[in-house]
Amino acid sequence: MNAVSLAGTALNRSSLVAPRLAGRACFLLFRNAKPGGKIRDVEREVHDRAVVEELSVNGRRVVTYRWGDGARPVLLVHGWQSRASRFAAFIPRLEAAGFSPIGFDAPGHGDSGGRTTTILEYRETIRLLQARYGPFDAAIAHSFGVLAAFLALRGTLNAARLVAVAGISDLRYLLDEFCRRLSLNDLLKQDLRRRIEQDLFPDTPEIWQRFDATHRREEITPPILLIHDQHDATAPITQAHRLKAAYRAGRISAGRVHGNAGRHPVRAQPEGPAVTVNRPGRRHCLRGKRRAHTADRRLG
Repeated sequence: MNAVSLAGTALNRSSLVAPRLAGRACFLLFRNAKPGGKIRDVEREVHDRAVVEELSVNGRRVVTYRWGDGARPVLLVHGWQSRASRFAAFIPRLEAAGFSPIGFDAPGHGDSGGRTTTILEYRETIRLLQARYGPFDAAIAHSFGVLAAFLALRGTLNAARLVAVAGISDLRYLLDEFCRRLSLNDLLKQDLRRRIEQDLFPDTPEIWQRFDATHRREEITPPILLIHDQHDATAPITQAHRLKAAYRAGRISAGRVHGNAGRHPVRAQPEGPAVTVNRPGRRHCLRGKRRAHTADRRLG
């Protein structure tokens, strides 16, 4: 039995004798953002040459990173339990193409303060970066960062195009997947849902609709490139198909990925040209040739 199974079994048993305590433990585990935040050796050179600055989000220090000469800025939005350095393989290529990558460690991630965050703090961080560096030529987001990017595009983020890598499309999926992996009983699942609504987002109504990448889709105007591993066990390709259907994308660049699009190195090999777009007649400008996305990626 692995650590995840052991944790789920312990929580389920505890919920029968101490439901409040088990519910709180489950909620804290759901919110934990710190694991997997160290800089890897292959990222060190790119990470160390960034211009490092800081922002303040809800009183916490948020570390930001800047590469390039400032021309044609591209926003990088990392996923849950990740950090900006996971984009290290992308950054030299973006610089060579004349872009200036802008990244950040979200609150509770990487070198930023705290141990957790919310999608609203992601949005606030993006808003502050937009004020400092925007508008952006593009935003490249991964996993949970994709959901945050869609939220920010509805009023906060001005980006000419969006690249969504192994994207999560809605908050409900995160709840369901967390409960599935831990095999949580109905009592804990219902309690976790209540805590998310009342404790995590007490002043935000209709969170399950609001924190959905397909919500108010008429407000999302940039072209969208969807890149997804068809065998991704962390974010199944059904998440990309959901976005494709909502935004009428031509197709998904679905590659074979060695590794995992969560917290491990991945190597994407798209089958065919990566030219997926979301608006008929409009093409994104971060386009490559066949297998142009074959590269070592260390995302999330």
